Amino acid sequence: MKKIICALLTAALIVPAVSFAQTSNGPVTRAQVRAELVQLENAGYRPATKQIHYPDEIQAAEARVQAADNAYASHNGAPANTAAAAPASMPVVSAN
Repeated sequence: MKKIICALLTAALIVPAVSFAQTSNGPVTRAQVRAELVQLENAGYRPATKQIHYPDEIQAAEARVQAADNAYASHNGAPANTAAAAPASMPVVSAN
């Protein structure tokens, strides 16, 4: 009986940790992946070159992209990751 209770308690503790292991906002399209790669390349990341320090290089490029996004958002007076921080090609719908 003790083994069953221990097994159930262990399962109850493990299930929440596993269920939240991967959070996503939905599937990513091919166009979104290509746009992100272009942003990283513009930030100095070169995937075609020999990469001795792979994680450091892509993380540095991602940090530069994030800093540019934050600077763009703060320049426009809006917090980052909002509709105001969207690229200029995105249409803006007014409430009028």
